[in-house]
Amino acid sequence: MNVKGIHHLSAMTGSVAGNYQFYTDVLGMRLIKKTVNQDDTSAYHLFYGDERGKPGTELTFFDFPGIGPNKEGVSSISGTSLRVKNDDALRYWTERFTEKGVRHSPITGHAGRNVIFFEDPEGQKLALISDEHNVGVEGGIPWDKSPVPIAYGITGLGPVKLTVRKPDATLGALRLLGFTEKSRVPALVEGQEDIIIMQVGDGGSGAEVQVEPRSDLSAASLGRGGVHHVAFRIEDKEELMEWIGILNQAGLHNSGFVERYYFRS
Repeated sequence: MNVKGIHHLSAMTGSVAGNYQFYTDVLGMRLIKKTVNQDDTSAYHLFYGDERGKPGTELTFFDFPGIGPNKEGVSSISGTSLRVKNDDALRYWTERFTEKGVRHSPITGHAGRNVIFFEDPEGQKLALISDEHNVGVEGGIPWDKSPVPIAYGITGLGPVKLTVRKPDATLGALRLLGFTEKSRVPALVEGQEDIIIMQVGDGGSGAEVQVEPRSDLSAASLGRGGVHHVAFRIEDKEELMEWIGILNQAGLHNSGFVERYYFRS
């Protein structure tokens, strides 16, 4: 019984129209489905992904018009990365971001890969990550009707960054899920502890969590441009029920089994 990697990540937006324009017209991702938040049907739920909507490629958004901006801090999912095939794709995206007026960094090395850090119009912290030398969980297939050429298209979700004040409890929870420590890399902020790279299953970009200790931040407050949750992949419902028992035995707070008929095939 194993966690296989990242399944999806859900973030917050205050503007369906602006969100749709950026993630389809600028990033070239496919809008797989537009539905509602199953826990609050007054809110839209947008699903972006690859050509086939493959698990591990889906970035989703809950829409709450009028919601305040996200406040960065600890106890948060503070970084979302999207995979592209290689370093050549990053060079394409550098030009595209400049052309489209997207705030972004130059291509830089981080945690053993080349990346571009950038922000969406609501300030969500994102990164494009090159799979030039990636080994592990496979990416998806870029949308064939995208405004971005297939050779440079987004292939799925990459490493997710968690920002915490003290890492031990988070690392313990990840180890319970089967994650192991891959490496430690220098902090992105001077004077802070190293970032701990954890991986699970076959490893690689689609199965990595980066735990960032930050002693200089207060607690985060979720708003537009923030991330609501990250979900991990397992095999089936039977395994899910077993995981509930494991979490309960470990004393970790959880929702228990929640039926989502909508997502059944």
